[in-house]
Amino acid sequence: MAAVLGTVSGWASGQQGTTPAVLHVSSLSFADGQTMPQKLTCDGADQSPSLQWLTPPAGTQSYVIVMHDPDAPVDFTHWLAYNIPGMTYALPEGASTPSQRLDHAVEGINSFGRIGYGGPCPPTGKPHHYVFRVYALDVNPGLPAGQGTDQVMAAIKGHVLAEGEITGMYERGGM
Repeated sequence: MAAVLGTVSGWASGQQGTTPAVLHVSSLSFADGQTMPQKLTCDGADQSPSLQWLTPPAGTQSYVIVMHDPDAPVDFTHWLAYNIPGMTYALPEGASTPSQRLDHAVEGINSFGRIGYGGPCPPTGKPHHYVFRVYALDVNPGLPAGQGTDQVMAAIKGHVLAEGEITGMYERGGM
């Protein structure tokens, strides 16, 4: 599924074919490449992690967040958040939960068929990687809630100024 993330990134290539700048993304909920706490998963409160990004390029009008599981047998989106204002540099832990939507932004439909964050919920066995990719855009796409990955990525194509990612891991024990 690494190809899916490459495809997602390719769909959103920078302005007029330029390569987007690097956006440094981090989290207070987990370190890059490390295990995500259970509270961020379907085995816990199923709440979104904190995310922070630094040094957005000049002209940033909004952000998009896409969370994918590249280890799933099919393209699996856990979270789509967009129309995030350009003055935003962080989202707190729990900003999106099964009963709460993001403030001042909208969320798309995930592969669970729900709007909002759907945390890691892999089958037992090997750990899965969960990639949170943040895109800085030169526009606010103004999309309504409930869009899918294809619609969001089509709307941001050619408008990505910078992008970055952080990856968390999660493995479920035997039931």
